[in-house]
Amino acid sequence: MDDVCEGKDFTFSKQEEKVLELWSQIDAFNTQLALTKDKPEYIFYDGPPFATGLPHYGHILAGTIKDIVTRYQSMTGHHVTRRFGWDCHGLPVENEIDKKLGIKKREDVLKLGIDKYNEECRSIVTRYVSEWESVITRTGRWIDFRNDYKTMDLKFMESVWWVFSQLYAKNLVYKGFKVMPYSTGCKTPLSNFEAGQNYKDVSDPEVFMTFPVVGDLHGASFVAWTTTPWTLPSNLALCINANFTYVKVRNKYSGKVYIVAESRLSAINNPKEKPKEAVVNSSNDVSKNKNAKAKGASGGKTENVLDSFEVMEKFSGASLVGTKYEPLFDYFKELSDTAFRVVADNYVTDDSGTGVVHCAPAFGEDDFRVCIDNKILSKDNLTVAVDDDGCFTEKITDFSGCYIKQADKDIIEAVKAKGRLLKSGAFTHSYPYCWRSDTPLIYRAVPSWFVRVELLKEQLLENNKQTYWVPDFVKDKRFHNWLENARDWAISRSRFWGTPLPLWISEDEKEIVVIDSVAKLEKLSGIKVFDLHRHNIDHITIKSDSGRVLHRVDDVFDCWFESGSMPYAYIHYPFENVELFEKNFPGHFVAEGLDQTRGWFYTLMVLATALFGKPAFRNLICNGLVLAEDGKKMSKSLKNYPSPMEVINDYGADALRLYLINSPVVRAEPLRFKKEGVYGVVRDVFLPWYNAYRFLVQNTKRLEVEGLAPFVPFDQASLLNSSNVLDQWINSATQSLIHFVRQEMDGYRLYTVVPYLLKFLDNLTNIYVRFNRKRLKGRSGEEDCRIALSTLYNVLLLSCKVMAPFTPFFTEVLYQNMRKVCKGSDESIHYCSFPTEEGKRGERIEQSVSRMMTIIDLARNIRERHNKPLKTPLREMVIVHPDADFLDDINGKLKEYVLEELNVRSLVTCNDTLKYASLRAEPEFSVLGKRLGKSMGTVAKEVKAMSQENILAFENAGEVIIANHCLKLTDIKVLRDFKRPDGMTENEVDAAGDGDVLVILDLRPDDSLFEAGAAREIVNRIQKLRKKVALEPTDMVEVYFESLDDDKSVSQRVLHSQESYIRDAIGTQLLPNSLMPVHAVVLGEERFLGIASMSFGITLTRPALMFNKKAILSLFTGDAKSAHSLQTYLLSRDHSKLKSEFQDGNRKKIIDSIDQLPAVEVVLGGHVFLTVGDYNLAGKS
Repeated sequence: MDDVCEGKDFTFSKQEEKVLELWSQIDAFNTQLALTKDKPEYIFYDGPPFATGLPHYGHILAGTIKDIVTRYQSMTGHHVTRRFGWDCHGLPVENEIDKKLGIKKREDVLKLGIDKYNEECRSIVTRYVSEWESVITRTGRWIDFRNDYKTMDLKFMESVWWVFSQLYAKNLVYKGFKVMPYSTGCKTPLSNFEAGQNYKDVSDPEVFMTFPVVGDLHGASFVAWTTTPWTLPSNLALCINANFTYVKVRNKYSGKVYIVAESRLSAINNPKEKPKEAVVNSSNDVSKNKNAKAKGASGGKTENVLDSFEVMEKFSGASLVGTKYEPLFDYFKELSDTAFRVVADNYVTDDSGTGVVHCAPAFGEDDFRVCIDNKILSKDNLTVAVDDDGCFTEKITDFSGCYIKQADKDIIEAVKAKGRLLKSGAFTHSYPYCWRSDTPLIYRAVPSWFVRVELLKEQLLENNKQTYWVPDFVKDKRFHNWLENARDWAISRSRFWGTPLPLWISEDEKEIVVIDSVAKLEKLSGIKVFDLHRHNIDHITIKSDSGRVLHRVDDVFDCWFESGSMPYAYIHYPFENVELFEKNFPGHFVAEGLDQTRGWFYTLMVLATALFGKPAFRNLICNGLVLAEDGKKMSKSLKNYPSPMEVINDYGADALRLYLINSPVVRAEPLRFKKEGVYGVVRDVFLPWYNAYRFLVQNTKRLEVEGLAPFVPFDQASLLNSSNVLDQWINSATQSLIHFVRQEMDGYRLYTVVPYLLKFLDNLTNIYVRFNRKRLKGRSGEEDCRIALSTLYNVLLLSCKVMAPFTPFFTEVLYQNMRKVCKGSDESIHYCSFPTEEGKRGERIEQSVSRMMTIIDLARNIRERHNKPLKTPLREMVIVHPDADFLDDINGKLKEYVLEELNVRSLVTCNDTLKYASLRAEPEFSVLGKRLGKSMGTVAKEVKAMSQENILAFENAGEVIIANHCLKLTDIKVLRDFKRPDGMTENEVDAAGDGDVLVILDLRPDDSLFEAGAAREIVNRIQKLRKKVALEPTDMVEVYFESLDDDKSVSQRVLHSQESYIRDAIGTQLLPNSLMPVHAVVLGEERFLGIASMSFGITLTRPALMFNKKAILSLFTGDAKSAHSLQTYLLSRDHSKLKSEFQDGNRKKIIDSIDQLPAVEVVLGGHVFLTVGDYNLAGKS
């Protein structure tokens, strides 16, 4: 393996760019597809975005989810075709061209020519394709842009025609006249799910107007209420609720008589009708009017309303049905015989308004239904007095050509001029806006072609049950409710750029031919077809069987119909790929945002159910919305978020990927995007991971530096038999990681993986590497070192393979270096199979090590409380736990790690939990509260009163009956309070526990432990100095100690008694400063005063050659000059090369290159020593 740089010098984004170059060189994605071509298919449907805008975090999030799942499926033995798709038709494209060409009305398009308009649309569809490819590729997503699909391609459009023809053949298509959400900005109706995508709180005018009752003796008027004054010119009826009680009242001040629902009388109370003195002296004073919502609002107070009105009569709503009234305007006087009368329906409520609703059948869904049902008019004679652009037609003579919303004020003034305005004001409510043009929607009656979704409702609900969603509440609540209330789907749009409806129809609409293929159209028309857009087929006519000429209807498909047809159209089914489709439908996986529950997920489900009686997909991940850090929608104009490329360039795509999937957004909840959150992933995940990898590489290189055989990892099977407890533990933990990630990925729960990985990496670096440093550095022998390095190598390799779908770049970087020592490895980590569990997981050892770390944390807490740093050795610790197996592990194979980490001399275990602790029980209120209800108080009292014997019996049995309730281990928390031994103070003995294990530390000072503590202090200063002079762990140095004390006996005693510990800790001898030769190269030195009652200096030098001058002199028969020349020559040589030469020569080397000197054989350890330490040891021996 090649050397690697420090973590702080490792630039993640630059490394990722190198990986992209590698993938390009080896054609990695296509190679992976080729390698898996004979595997079972895994069908993934990629929802097509519009290419008229640039990708944002929402696209990157959904793309990351899709990439992780499809990479995982590929690694687990599937062939996963991934083709990018583009939504090319519909409003987003037309809207751009309308702005570009200044098109305001439908007539403008017809004047320009549909051919020119559509070609303008086609020209911008792929405007940002290269930018999309660049960003998506940079995020690490593997998807085919070369073999993409476009909804404007002839093959795609032909399959859409086939889908429609199948629905038509099943009698699921009809033409209807229906009131629908309508965008005046885009001049087209919208489906119900489109209308729900952009609600805003707006202030609209609210108007109370009167409708005089024809022939009423008292001159009474119905009072109705509306927030859409522009609909008043089209009023044809008033609707009441037959079950309500209505009152006829006289205003005491104006004498006017009104009819309203009794429960809504307060709504028509108008202070302006009172004389001024009546207002002043009225009990309905100013302070009470403070609660009004808005000027003239409809939610007025009910108290004292009878001060203003005299009730003349009460009657049921049913008795008013059929009553005629005087219309506000005379635009529809031709309908007087059937219109301008009272009808009844239960849609009228009494939570607002007056209980009397004005009906304009062309502009309200309920209005239309009620007027048709009550024969106010028929569908055939409905006049829609507003054109496609939202302007009044010539029918409304006084406001002809005026945009409806701008006409509101003039219409209110006209009503006022007629003496029919009771009061007006402003009303704030939530109102739908067009998701594309951001203009307010209206409801407008339009002719449209519909799919009978309501007929499929039960089957849709059943098919939804067959699908698996993450999170499941979106399926069971939001999507289920949407299906439950599904309406027939208007699939036609009176637009230009889209897939045309394949309906050729006679003028009287009696004869219809549905075209299901290009071949059929060519056959029936005799004309060659090369494109299916309107300007290329609208001129084509077909002769019917009766000889009549049929013309195509003008409409095009709603673009949601096209995207819902994607599972069939992207592979040109049924014209191609029949076997591929029919063997693998429904598709295995889809993923998009929460908004698609009413969009793409819905249309996929409707069309698949209608065509095949099946759901379109099996598994679905639904993500939430990515918001700016302030919780607002990300906005280019507000610049309230960093660009994706800025984040990727700073921290890398892998960090962004992990940040996104480790957030609430993968559970369909919103995410407030924070750039520092991405940095947090680098800090908490990638740097510890990289440092563990770097430590491995450094120590494998050290073997070569020391002249040992190059590192070749042992095979995994033999490593599973390692006798080292931490090898056993990390191997088991790695198998648990594999098991967990497989389990969660098979359940499509991506968000659970990162927290588990974080814990795994923390264990790898802070337990395995930290506790095994001596073995990994070779201080326990070469064989043991190679086992430890092989274990670390294997763990890192397996964890890289496990995480490859999540972090494709970083795992590739590590893999490319690690594969150099492994023959026959795959060229890319993404060609590897996903790891499978091998061997049995050691649950006991995993639990024991976990408890060991708890013990270490608890002991550190005790030390901190008493200001006892780890460098201060302690005499004894006691571990209290009832599990004998755990105590055996702690007192056996884990003992050395606990003692060394905590700097304690002895460890005692105890399974008698009552010896050092008293037990008490507390109820788990969060668990029991809902379950026990009113019994909770009684049960809680008895639980708290449990004796120690009862608690122990409960722990053994696993359950207990209290107040007739059976309580389990999860229902009661058993707490162990420390019971200090008699005669001991808190400063002498203290304890800490977590409810499971109890740790007791003997804190009493012990002079016999001073030398061990002092040695730790010396080692600590040496390590800090190494770091200060930027030494790598593998850099060999010699360390010199100089006592600065007058009385040097203290330091001499410490160095002598702790010699072995110090040598093991620093990896070399600690030499007296007096032995430092003059030719030693000093790397760093520092003085330390008052450390553990000592003052001393530490010097670090490069290894220096030392000579046995007597032996060298004998080589030249006492010639001192020649002996000096040899020493000078050896000192001039590179130390590491000289070391290698001696190793190659079996500790001997012939020197024959010094002028005028005879060749001599120099023996390492006889004539020359590579370090002062070696020379010193030789002298002692």
